[in-house]
Amino acid sequence: MFFAPRQHPLRSAALLALVALAGTTAACGGRERPEADLAAAQVTSIGVNSYLWRATLDALSFMPLTQTDSAGGVIVTDWYTNPDAANERMKVSVAILDQDLRADALRVAASREVLQNGTWVAAPVQAATVQKLEDIILTKARDLRRAAL
Repeated sequence: MFFAPRQHPLRSAALLALVALAGTTAACGGRERPEADLAAAQVTSIGVNSYLWRATLDALSFMPLTQTDSAGGVIVTDWYTNPDAANERMKVSVAILDQDLRADALRVAASREVLQNGTWVAAPVQAATVQKLEDIILTKARDLRRAAL
C-alpha cells in the first residue's frame, strides 16, 4: 500500500503562526522555552523534519526515485530489483508527517512483486522488512542531529 501524496499548502504558515503564538504566550507566563532544543529538533526551511528527510533519501539512495516532495514529506521509489534476486522487486513509499524528529513522524510502506511465468505478481512484504527500514531511517536521522549539535 502506498501513501497518496497529500498537499499541505497552509501547513508551513499554520505552523509558523502556532510557533509565534506559543512564543508570545510563553513570554506572558514568564517561562521561556529553551530554543536550542526546539531548533535542533525542528526544521523551518522545508515542510518536514530535515533530519528525517535527509536520512530517508540516504537510506533509499540505492533505489530509483519517482517522487520527492519536501513540502508534503513524501518520497516514493520506483521498482527496484536486487541483482542477486532478479525474480523479485520492491517499491517503497515514505511519508514524513511532522517537523519533529520522532518515531511516529515517519510512516514507511513497501510493496513486493515476484516474477511468475513472465508476469509480475503481488507478494506479501514481511513486517520486519518495513520495521527494519524505519529503524535505519530513524537511526540515521538521530546521527545527523547529533552531528549537527
